[in-house]
Amino acid sequence: MKIACIGGGPAGLYFAISMKLRDPSHEIEVFERNAEGVTFGWGVVFSDQTVENLTANDPKSAQIIASEFAHWDDIDVHIKGECITSSGHGFIGIGRRRLLEILHDRARELGVRLHFEAECDPADPKWKDYDLVIAADGANSRYRDAHHDEFGVDIDVRANKFVWLGTPKVFEAFTFAFEETEHGWIWAHAYRFAPDCSTFIVECSEEVWRNFGFDRMSQEESIAACEKLFAKYLDGHALQSNASHLVGSAAWLNFRRIKCDNWAVGNVILLGDAAHTAHFSIGSGTKLALEDAIKLAEVLNRPGLSRDAALFEYQAERNLEVLKLQNSARNSTEWFETLHRYLHFEPLQFAYSLLTRSQRISHENLRLRDREWLEGVERWFWKRATEGRSNKTAPPMFAPFKLRAMELENRITVSPMAMYSAVDGVPNDFHFVHYGERALGGAALLFTEMTCVSPEGRISPGCTGIWNADHVAAWKRIVEFVHSNSKAKICLQLGHSGSKGSTRLGWDGNDVPLDEGNWPVMAASDIPWSPANQVPTPMTRADMDRVRDEFVTAVKMGIECGFDMVELHAAHGYLLSGFLTPLQNNRTDEYGGSLENRLRYPLEVFRTMREAWPKDKPMSVRISATDWMGEEGITPDDAVAIAEAFRNEGADLIDVSAGQTSTEAQPVYGRMFQTPFSDKLRNEGRLATMAVGNIYEPDHANSILAAGRADLVALARPHLIDPFWTLRAAAALDYRDVHVPPQYLNGQTQLARNLKREAEAAAALRV
Repeated sequence: MKIACIGGGPAGLYFAISMKLRDPSHEIEVFERNAEGVTFGWGVVFSDQTVENLTANDPKSAQIIASEFAHWDDIDVHIKGECITSSGHGFIGIGRRRLLEILHDRARELGVRLHFEAECDPADPKWKDYDLVIAADGANSRYRDAHHDEFGVDIDVRANKFVWLGTPKVFEAFTFAFEETEHGWIWAHAYRFAPDCSTFIVECSEEVWRNFGFDRMSQEESIAACEKLFAKYLDGHALQSNASHLVGSAAWLNFRRIKCDNWAVGNVILLGDAAHTAHFSIGSGTKLALEDAIKLAEVLNRPGLSRDAALFEYQAERNLEVLKLQNSARNSTEWFETLHRYLHFEPLQFAYSLLTRSQRISHENLRLRDREWLEGVERWFWKRATEGRSNKTAPPMFAPFKLRAMELENRITVSPMAMYSAVDGVPNDFHFVHYGERALGGAALLFTEMTCVSPEGRISPGCTGIWNADHVAAWKRIVEFVHSNSKAKICLQLGHSGSKGSTRLGWDGNDVPLDEGNWPVMAASDIPWSPANQVPTPMTRADMDRVRDEFVTAVKMGIECGFDMVELHAAHGYLLSGFLTPLQNNRTDEYGGSLENRLRYPLEVFRTMREAWPKDKPMSVRISATDWMGEEGITPDDAVAIAEAFRNEGADLIDVSAGQTSTEAQPVYGRMFQTPFSDKLRNEGRLATMAVGNIYEPDHANSILAAGRADLVALARPHLIDPFWTLRAAAALDYRDVHVPPQYLNGQTQLARNLKREAEAAAALRV
C-alpha cells in the first residue's frame, strides 16, 4: 500500500514503523509541518504495559527507548506547608524530543520517507493518490476538522487553564505543588523525564488566571511570574517554554477532550490525539497513540481481513480502551477543576483524595504500593472517626459513625430495596427473614424499602406501608429481631409514589399500570410519568395538608415500632421528588417555578416529621442529585442547594441517589457512578452523605470513605445475593473486631482462614 502519515509525532512515526515491520513493501511517507528536531511538550510518561506492547511490536526500538527511561517511585504532594510522600508508584518517562529521535532513526532504517517543514493541505488532490492517509496530526487535526461532521467530532473544552513548561531542576518524585495566592490557588505538576530536565505544568482556574493577570502577560512575563510563585520548588532553576511560536497569553491553554464517532472517512484514518484525547493529569496520550498505531498496523496486514473489517475492528477495540481512559481522565480533570471542595481536608486526606481521583488507584492498590503510608492514612481515619479514642490500623469501612445519639458499628448500609411482597401494605414472614438475615450479616444500618404513608401512596399492591395498627405490629416484630440479634440499626424510609403509583409488581413490568384495580394518583402537576401511566391530579392545598399529616402519622408509628432512624424519600420521581424537579412540576403558585418555591412543600413535610421525631434520633433525606437531563432538570448545583435546605431543617444525612425522574433521562452508568454527586454535596455543602450506585467491592467502600467522598456507603444488589457481604469483607480483609452472631462464629473464623490461605498461595505464585 501507498500510505501518507500526516504528522511526525509518535503516533504517525510508530504507525509507519509498525507497517514496515509487517510488510516492507509498503510505501510510507511521513509529513511533518515543523523542522526536524522541533517539538512541543517535554516529557512522556509510560506504563509497564505500554513498554511490554512496544517490546512485542518492535524489540529493537523498544530496547533503545527503555534504556533511556528515567525511573521514579515517589509522589510528593505539597499543600499548606506540608509535604506528603507516598512511594511504590513506579513511573517511567522519556523526553519527547529524544523519543522522536529514536523513532526517526528506526523509521529511516526501515525505509520510511520523512518530510519536514511540509505544510499539508487536506484539500490538496494529491492525497487521492494514496491508498491511505493517516491523520496523526494531533488534537488540532486539520484533516479531522475538514470532515468534522463525517467523523462525528465531539469536543469538550475544559474549564481550567494550563501552561506546559520545562525546567533543568530535576524532580526526584512526581511532584504536585499547591500554592495559595491572593488571587486563589495555583498548582504545578512536575516530573523528571531525563537526567537533566523535568516537565513543569502550571494549572489554575480561569478566574484565578484572569485575576492574576496572566491573560495580559507576555510569555516571558508569564514564565517569570510562575518562577517566582514556585521558587521554593525550583531551587534557583529557570522555567522554559518550547512554544516559541505562540505569542502573548496563547501559551496558556484549555484542555480539549476529543472523541469521534467514526475514525475513518474515505481513505483518511484518524490516529492518536486526532481521534481522542486524555487529560494530561493521567499521562496517557502517547500511550494511547502508540497502541493505536500497533493495532491499526496489525489489522491492516492481517491476511484475509478486508479493509472495512480491519477498520471496524481497529475502532471497536481501541475505542473501548479510549473510553476507559477518558472516563478516568474525566474524573481526574474534574478533581482539579473542583479543587475548592478539598482544600478544607487535612493534608494527608487531601493527598489520598488526589491519588485516588481517577478511580484507577484504589485503597488496596495503594496498600500494595506503599503499605506503611496507607496504614498511616487508616490510623488517621480511625482517630478522626473516634474523636481520638482509637488510631487502629484497619479499613475505613469498619470505623464507627455517629448521627445524633445513634452510634453505628461501621460505615456499611443496606440500601432500600423494593421487595413487592407485602399484602395490603403489611410486611410478612418474607420481610422478617429478609431484614433479619441482613441484620445478622454485619452491616451497621438497614433501610426498609420505601414504606408508603397511605394506600394510594403505594407504588404497587405489593409495597409495604405504615398507616394502621397491623403495620405497626408487623414492623415492630422485625425491629425487635434486629435489635435483639445484631448490632445493626434500622431506618424506616417513608415515601409516597405520586405519579408513579398504581403499577404492577416490579418483576411484572417496571412502572406498568395495573391491568385492573387501579387507584387514582396525584402529584405536583398533571404530568403523567409516561404516556402509558395515568394523568395525575394536581394536588390542592387540602391534599398537601392531608399527605403531610400522613407522613407525620407514619413517623409517630415508627416511634412505636422502635425504629432508630427515619428517612424521607424525596428522590426518583415519587411525590416529593415530583415537586422538586421542574420536569414534573409546572405549577404557577408558590410551590412551582423557582427552586426555592419547588422546595417549599417537601421542606414543609420534612419539618413537621422532624418535629414529631425524637430529637436524639437522626433523620435523613434521599434525593436525586441530577435528573440526567442537563439544564432542563435538577443539576448537581441544584442538588447542593436542596441538600443544604434539608440540612438546615434538621436532616442529619443526605442519601445521594440520582435520576429516575424522567423516562427520557440519559444516565451515565459505571462502577461507583453516583459517588461523584455524594462527593460534591458533602464537600461543597459541608454535610454528611451516603454514597450509592454500583458500589460492590470493599475496595470501593474504603476508597470512597478515606477520600472523603461520603460518610456512609450503601450497597443494594450485593446484599441481595449475599446478606453477609460485610462479614465476608471483614474476613477477606482480616478484620476481626466486627460483630458476628455467636451462632456463626465458627463459620466466620473458617472463612477468614480459607481466604488467608488463598491470599498466601496467590502471593507465592506471584513470587
